[in-house]
Order: sequence, then C-alpha cells, then structure tokens
Amino acid sequence: MSDDALQQDHDDQHEHEHEHGPLAELVTVRDWLRYAVTRFNRAGIFCGHGVQDSFDEAVWLILGTLALPLDRLEPFLDACIPGEERVALLEAIEQRADERLPTAYILGEAWLGDFRFTVDERVIVPRSFFAELLEDGFAPWVEDAEAVSTALDLCTGSGCLAILMAHAFPNADITAVDLSADALDVARINVADYGLEERIELVRSDVFNALGDRRFDLILSNPPYVTAEAMDALPPEYLHEPHMALASGEDGLDVVRRLLAGAGAHLNPGGVLAVEVGHNRAIVEAAFPDLPFTWLSTRGGDDMVFLLRREDL
Repeated sequence: MSDDALQQDHDDQHEHEHEHGPLAELVTVRDWLRYAVTRFNRAGIFCGHGVQDSFDEAVWLILGTLALPLDRLEPFLDACIPGEERVALLEAIEQRADERLPTAYILGEAWLGDFRFTVDERVIVPRSFFAELLEDGFAPWVEDAEAVSTALDLCTGSGCLAILMAHAFPNADITAVDLSADALDVARINVADYGLEERIELVRSDVFNALGDRRFDLILSNPPYVTAEAMDALPPEYLHEPHMALASGEDGLDVVRRLLAGAGAHLNPGGVLAVEVGHNRAIVEAAFPDLPFTWLSTRGGDDMVFLLRREDL
C-alpha cells in the first residue's frame, strides 16, 4: 500500500471515529462536562492550579475553550456545541488528560481572584496566598495602603503579584524582579494589559543583585521553595512549569536564605518583608531560630507566609 493510500486510510478511519465517537455523541455543554470529568478521573489528573477537583477543572477548561464566562455555567449547560467547537474541546480534554498539561497553559490564561493573567510555559501558573492578603491592602501589617510609595515583588514570574500590589497600593511605584528573561517577557504582556507600564518597572535580577542600594516600604516574595525530596514526588502537571520557579536546593531555602540576608539593606525604616514558603514553616524556623517570624493567617492555612519588619532582620 502506498504512503498516500495509507494516509487516506488513516484519515478515513479518523473521520469515522469522529462520526461515531465523542464528537458525534456529545452534543451539549452538559454532555461534554460529564465526559471530561470521567476522562479526568480515569486519567488521575492532579488539580493543583487554582481549582479543587476534576469537576471544577472540567468547568474551567470547557467554558474557557468555548470563550464563555467562567462564573456562569448554568445558562449554558444545555447549549448545543457545533462540530468544529467539539473538535477543539476534545483536543483540550485530551491534552489535559493524556499530557497532563495544566488547564492554564491550554487556555493561555490564569486567574487570581478577579484578575486575569496571560500565562504559558515560560512562567509558573499564578497561585499565591498573597492574592488574599492584598485584597485589603495587606492590613493590619501595612497601616495605610495609600502611604506605601515603593514596593518590590521578588520572583515576579508572570507579574501577577506586582499587578495586585499596584491595585492595593494606589500611590506606590512597584519594582518587579525575576532572573528569567522569558518570565519577564510574559510579565510585560500582563503589565501592558492592565495599563501599568508607568507604575511597574520590570528588572532582570538574581534576587537583589541588580537593585543597587534601592529601598522599599514593602517587599513581597513568592520564591521557589520546593525541597529536593518534594521535587522528586511532584505530579506530572507541575513538571510543565519552569524548574527554576519551583526548585530551591535540598531544603527548599536557597532563595529564602538570600532574601533574609539581603532584605534589611533594601527596606526603609519600619518596612515589611513577607515571604511565601508553602508547607516549609518547620524547616524555616529550624534554619533561623533567632528570627521572630510572624506567620500570617489565610484561608489556605496559618503557616504558609511569614512576615518580618526591617528592625527584626
């Protein structure tokens, strides 16, 4: 059989599958939602990028693929999906289930609260306890959000926290730092989307190295903090993210050590340093027994983010 004939045979078979497979039988959003949840459960996907379970993941992926509002599933449940949109849906569901590609990368966007960000595999998928803490201007640790004039987002990735900081502190100039030029390219897109080019400066720097003697009222950082042991056990979804945005040495504290060593020289008097460290509280406290950490309470737990004032360092 010639190559052309083989290709034609393959195409015919593919077409035949489409006529009698999911593309023919799944008609409404409700049908596709049921199919996706089953597909995800059988594949054993891991939901660690902003949703709780495979149902929420399926809703996000289906509504996002169909360019429908993510907070309004009900009105669309019985809507019929045309053929070419079914092809796109099936491709997206297969990518999520077979390649274990995070939904944020498939859709090219992620959300922190009400804020939308462009993302791709050059940056970690936005997720941070700081989103919640910034909703009320980081009170009570920052007494007057309008009095903050300079703030630093270290390890900015997609620029998401810098953008949230610009909204939380309306009079502040924000500096957003990352070592990855690729990440800063994505951050540039997001800063422009929010029209914040005048207020957010993007700087390529290895922690504080390129910042000279600049000082800030507030330094926030969601740095890499995954231990070597935890890196070895990560679900496949996380392996699509930049390694340098996750791993931070044997105990996960390589970057945190440098933050604590350098922050005092870059904070104004009374300035605040806040750092997210995930589940590493015990490791942090054992490594720095003399520092008076304050651990902030969030909906996700009470020991994910520590705070220190300049005078503590």
